[in-house]
Amino acid sequence: MFDLVSTHYDRTNALLSVGNASLWRVATTKAVNPQPGERILDIAAGTGTSSVALAHTGAHVVAADFSEGMIKVGRERHGDNPNVEFVQADATKLPFKDGEFDAVTISFGLRNVVEPKNALAEFYRVTKPGGRVVICEFSTPPFTPIRVGYFAYLNHVMPRIVKLASSNAEAYDYLGESIAAWPNQPTLSAWLRDAGYDAVAYRNLTVGIVALHRGIKTANAPAPTS
Repeated sequence: MFDLVSTHYDRTNALLSVGNASLWRVATTKAVNPQPGERILDIAAGTGTSSVALAHTGAHVVAADFSEGMIKVGRERHGDNPNVEFVQADATKLPFKDGEFDAVTISFGLRNVVEPKNALAEFYRVTKPGGRVVICEFSTPPFTPIRVGYFAYLNHVMPRIVKLASSNAEAYDYLGESIAAWPNQPTLSAWLRDAGYDAVAYRNLTVGIVALHRGIKTANAPAPTS
């Protein structure tokens, strides 16, 4: 599905988010806080827009995505950036060593993983002791009027925008349903703790339409049991 929308993916996201996508990217980059020389894994990186932002400080960013089409577009656009490396990868079976990354991040991609808890376990495995995870994902607005209006937008307005902007509108049919079915902020926080992360916290963005989740892999922490 993502192969089909890769060409106009960034443009469609900007329209669907009413311009908020860039603000969410800035907030996520600040939360990751990439430092020069760090190795960062950006999962579900798509065309690499988020990865380039993370690499701006001099960190080396591995932009991983399951979609071959997304990776192809990313390499075409950012292949000359020495701090960004594109890798096709399954979030539930990451082709990386234990404790390889100072930070692991995923933006609007965990919701698309068939087994998200397995993905979180993999994130924990490849995070260095003392490293961090940052997840930016659609969430549940806590205030009822906003929540009702938001889901009305998903069901009635968004499909019309997609038909105008996307290179394959049918591929977005699932989007509203997947957002509505996604767990709320406390539930995702619990999943992160179950994966082994400590100091788990979240912050709502845009009145809770999106939430930033963070966690730390304690230095010398044992692998979680399941």
